[in-house]
Amino acid sequence: MLRFLIGATFMLGMVCTSAMAAPLKLKPANPQPSSVKSGLNVSYGYSETKFKMLSRGKQILAANPKRGKPLRGLDYREKEFGELNLTATQPWYFAAKIKGYYRFDAPGVYDIEMYTNDGIDARIGGQRVGHISGITSGCETTVVTQVEAPVAGWYDLDILYFQNAGTSCLMMKAGPTGQKRSWVPNSAFGR
Repeated sequence: MLRFLIGATFMLGMVCTSAMAAPLKLKPANPQPSSVKSGLNVSYGYSETKFKMLSRGKQILAANPKRGKPLRGLDYREKEFGELNLTATQPWYFAAKIKGYYRFDAPGVYDIEMYTNDGIDARIGGQRVGHISGITSGCETTVVTQVEAPVAGWYDLDILYFQNAGTSCLMMKAGPTGQKRSWVPNSAFGR
């Protein structure tokens, strides 16, 4: 019973702290890009063996990055065992560095949620909006992150992602705080 009370008190404190935290202030891309193509740039690092941590994915990517075909956005629903993921040339054991822009159509406070299988370190406008350092057991969500976009426009997007083995996904939900979050359309991303 004591363990339960301690755990419940801890969880309540975490919820209250998250609810009272100020939104992360994003920095718009400076300068704003004058011409943006649809999609996102991506580079891959491939491994011959399994790895289970984002830090190892970063090392693999740094050792021999290979430019990949641009992503259409971040709408990569759950893939079955062995299917290719993103625009990678092998289904497993790779890390991806994804760079480009994300567009906020209006200034305001937004909630962002990443879905991933496996690890991710996602940043928009200089702030971390999603993080899972290890493998997941399926397409899992990161903690919802509240951000403030001071102006409408393009914000730098920078994601490190890795795929260990099995099924895979990479997606994003967003929406104004207090409203329903929805899947972000590919048109919100640029490179």
